[in-house]
Amino acid sequence: MAYSFDSRIRYSEVDAACRLSLTGLTNYFQDCSVFHSQSHDVGIRFLADNHIAWVLSSWQICINKLPLLNEQVKISTWAYGMKAFYGYRNFKMEDAGGNLLAYANSVWVLVNTQIGRPVKVPQEFADTYGLEPQLEMDCAKRKIQIPDDMKQNGEIVVPQFFIDSNQHMNNEKYIMLAQQQLPAGFEISELRVEYRKEAKLGDTIISFVKAADEQVTVVLADEDKRPYAVVAFLRKPVPDKN
Repeated sequence: MAYSFDSRIRYSEVDAACRLSLTGLTNYFQDCSVFHSQSHDVGIRFLADNHIAWVLSSWQICINKLPLLNEQVKISTWAYGMKAFYGYRNFKMEDAGGNLLAYANSVWVLVNTQIGRPVKVPQEFADTYGLEPQLEMDCAKRKIQIPDDMKQNGEIVVPQFFIDSNQHMNNEKYIMLAQQQLPAGFEISELRVEYRKEAKLGDTIISFVKAADEQVTVVLADEDKRPYAVVAFLRKPVPDKN
């Protein structure tokens, strides 16, 4: 069963052009998945009581158009598969006319928080959510290839306000950090994120960047250059002037 909620784009969610920010979009999708779980009583408290957590393994977010300040939007999500310790979920954002603004594919891992290892998704989860057909889209591979000759460009120590209820850096914060590495005027058509390990309070995150014409890849790594996350931004094609 799909879950949806309506919203209006707030000033706190927009960028300098008064469009919904990339992190704002990511948060809408993430919040929608939390609301979906809460509506079936398998949300944050249920997971904590059972010492399990859904950990995001990868995002693929495709953007047709980012809505402007004060626009009405509808955000939807649904699970389309659960296999072994993986869960698969789609998202979409539509405007008031039903036009598709953005859509996403995501892969999650169910983790036992006491031992820090993946566990098999119970059949009851699939029964509870009710699996829906997968969104028709060109799905990218979960793993992102790391380019050669990446350049180091800045570092940050994870502050308290980056930490979520799972006691690690929230998924959206990796995207926020990586986006700082984009050149001016880079219009994003697609975002891909592969999460490799959790960053926690006080960890040092070092950014490594490789920019090409059509794609910017950012690796957020620890002090031993082991990636926390690999982020790829694909550039929106420039319209033909002819």
